[in-house]
Amino acid sequence: MRHRVYGKHLGRNKNERTALFRTLVHSLLVSESIETTYGKAKAIKGLVDKIITQAKSPATRSLVSQFLINKKAHTKLMEEILPRVKSRNSGYTSIIKMGKRLGDNSLIVKMSLILEEKASRGEKVSQVPQVEKEEKPRDTLGTLKSRGTSKKGDK
Repeated sequence: MRHRVYGKHLGRNKNERTALFRTLVHSLLVSESIETTYGKAKAIKGLVDKIITQAKSPATRSLVSQFLINKKAHTKLMEEILPRVKSRNSGYTSIIKMGKRLGDNSLIVKMSLILEEKASRGEKVSQVPQVEKEEKPRDTLGTLKSRGTSKKGDK
């Protein structure tokens, strides 16, 4: 039974798991998209969201620097990623299923950061030009005029 057991163990002990999560998060932050298994992607999705949210606040940036040991990932997060996700509150990652791996039939996914701005409520996402409809000519009574073709009984 898995009562009160938190997180995915992925067949590893604690030190191996934390090293794996650090390297996956580092790769995701540096390259902005990675291909990995579905279980690993689900395991680090919440961790990536938590790290980006903590990096927004000046009070918790020290926690981010403790987790991201590599200087390259830390500077890219602070200088490039944070300004692009400033208006977003959560949901910084997306997982797209790619297919099964031939060797062990495990599901491979593409995990990427969502960095573009989302549209606020009431705004259109894409501007589609509106085509004006041509109006049909009306006579003085408000009924439609005929366009030259008439039947025998219309006169």
